[in-house]
Amino acid sequence: MRTTLDLPKELLDDAMEASKINTKTRVIITALEDLIRKLKISGLKEFKGKVDLDMDMNGIRGRRCRY
Repeated sequence: MRTTLDLPKELLDDAMEASKINTKTRVIITALEDLIRKLKISGLKEFKGKVDLDMDMNGIRGRRCRY
């Protein structure tokens, strides 16, 4: 999809340099993907401590207790 954007040149140049990405399109796509990933992670953090999983992680992972 073609879109016209008015972006600060310095900001785009800094993002390209910092990420070592050499196209404007790829920098913007990467930034949008990272934004979405971070928002999904922050949404999952709301469940921290609220989900009770009655599982033995050592058993699931095939570990044996040494003690």
